[in-house]
Amino acid sequence: MRIRCGYEITYECPAPTPMLLMLNVRPERLSDLEAPDLIHTDPALPLGQYRDQFGNLCSRILAPQGRLTLSADFVIRDSGLPDPVFPDAWQTPVDQLPDDVIVFLLGSRYCETQELNEIAWKLFADIPPGWARAQAIVKYAHERIAFGYQHARPTKTATQAHEERQGVCRDYAHLAITLCRCMNIPARYCTGYMGDIGIPVEGVMDFSAWMEVYLGGRWITMDARHNKPRIGRVMMAMGRDATDVAIITNFGPADLVGFRVISDEL
Repeated sequence: MRIRCGYEITYECPAPTPMLLMLNVRPERLSDLEAPDLIHTDPALPLGQYRDQFGNLCSRILAPQGRLTLSADFVIRDSGLPDPVFPDAWQTPVDQLPDDVIVFLLGSRYCETQELNEIAWKLFADIPPGWARAQAIVKYAHERIAFGYQHARPTKTATQAHEERQGVCRDYAHLAITLCRCMNIPARYCTGYMGDIGIPVEGVMDFSAWMEVYLGGRWITMDARHNKPRIGRVMMAMGRDATDVAIITNFGPADLVGFRVISDEL
């Protein structure tokens, strides 16, 4: 399968504003690109890049005063297969987790494990550890939250999403991640492209959020927003929660005036 991905994002800046961008695909997918997913800026700007502690490719720019448009348009190859399922995946005891995995058991800015720990153990303690328990958590988060773009709020935490019972894909992910961590299942936040491939078109295309859980000695994709395997995920970044993978972070005032995302099967 070939998937066309890209975006066009426009800001108005009242003054020169430094920006940190996470707009490239993850290094693991670079070999699938038919051409580099270059970040284009209008006006043209110098762009520096580095990899953060999670291996995400990050870019730095100084946005000028006035209008700035960021864009990309590329094609990536994909297996075309839905997310794999591993019903026999076991849960690794905490004392046996790899050093680079255990950080994904800790609470973080949007995933307050202390707030939801008691609820998690009441709900999921009787479910066998491993895949069954993680799937039960995903199902719970999927049913607990009602989706709606009008419910989006950049400061909303997992606990708030649980109590308000409404949100967007990042809120589903944060809630499921937090409950998994409470049950000693390492879970990390993922963001990227996921178009309406293999399903009816659901609405305006946006970047998507999901999670990966560490079961059976591997990282496995799970998605509380949809609660079913999907086709054509293209990860851009992963981290502890949305704090680590913000698509654009501006260090100063900047008004978003245009936003378009592409993720279409060719």
